[in-house]
Amino acid sequence: LALDNGLARTPPMGWLHWERFLCATDCAADPRRCVSERLFVEMADVMVAEGWRDAGYEFVCIDDCWMAPTRDEHGRLQADPKRFPSGIRKLADYVHSKGLKLGIYSDVGNKTCAGFPGSYNHYDLDAQTFASWGVDLLKFDGCNSGTLELLAEGYRHMSLALNKTGRSIVYSCEWPFYLRPVQQPNYTEIKQYCNHWRNFFDVYDSWSSIKSILDWTALHQDSIVKIAGPGGWNDPDMASIFVVLSQLVIGNFGLSWDQAVTQMAMWAIMAAPLFMSNDLRHISPEAKWLLQNREVIAINQDPLGKQGYQIIKDKNFELWERPLSGQAYAVAVLNQQEIGGPQNFTFSLTFLGNGLACNLACSVRQVLPASRDWGVYSWVSSLSVEVNPTGTVLLKV
Repeated sequence: LALDNGLARTPPMGWLHWERFLCATDCAADPRRCVSERLFVEMADVMVAEGWRDAGYEFVCIDDCWMAPTRDEHGRLQADPKRFPSGIRKLADYVHSKGLKLGIYSDVGNKTCAGFPGSYNHYDLDAQTFASWGVDLLKFDGCNSGTLELLAEGYRHMSLALNKTGRSIVYSCEWPFYLRPVQQPNYTEIKQYCNHWRNFFDVYDSWSSIKSILDWTALHQDSIVKIAGPGGWNDPDMASIFVVLSQLVIGNFGLSWDQAVTQMAMWAIMAAPLFMSNDLRHISPEAKWLLQNREVIAINQDPLGKQGYQIIKDKNFELWERPLSGQAYAVAVLNQQEIGGPQNFTFSLTFLGNGLACNLACSVRQVLPASRDWGVYSWVSSLSVEVNPTGTVLLKV
């Protein structure tokens, strides 16, 4: 394989600035919220002090708007000197001293989405620059790339250029997202070059955004589920989990508690990269508990590396499963209804794993929204699950 970097054996986890902090560059007006070395130093400190690193979130990722408006006299990218006075190499050293890894952003075209210098015609130089700085992940966007041929060539070229540096750099692509309006992406080829790839629009801090990502994933699961696995992952959005790279937006403002549970549960089912985009300096104990939940993270990081999929859609209910190592399954019952109270959904255990998940008997444990054992069931048993509107119950069978 062209990529062959041995990285991302499980979905990457970390923190990304984009959804929460966007392109805030006026540090005089709001020094704690602008895209600057201070923001990433403080986030790295909190990730260590508050248990995020120990829970598995290892990347601190810089998104767009970190650059100076022009390249330096040698043609190299450079950080904005006012907002990153110490430079990216010093920031990477600091992040590494905390036992974390640094991610950075560039673009396949001649300008980034926010109008900063892109990597077109500079792929090898930029890859060498990132490696010399000690960067561990590159998010490579697809704005301003011209033709689809130039887009594809740029993604291939940067993959090879990163490998040539000799440094282990996770390669996060936006390639299929920019292809999809025009043609069906060739995921087999994309996985040869990328460690994870974005399929859908930026996640927003809203239920409609989360719902649209889940609906899109279910609609296209026949083409995307089979390609995911160790070394290459489908990224629902690469903005964030509150959950980017599939960004997790948990811990922000737009989701109810049940919707936050849904995002965390479903990103685990989908084997999505878990990149939070939130302010870890100000996060509720409940959001922290959810994002650091070891049982959910273990499902997301399961070494078998199979992505989950929807097996039943019945009115407002969806039943999803994900095969896990040790002959186990993660099972999610999602209630899409946005009105009324909790509803019951009953299904036969014979539906799971093509009838094999519970043959001849199985134990069932609820993971979310709270952890508890449900006991042992026979193969022909039915489960009745009560789920809140826009909520999800996550089980391990």
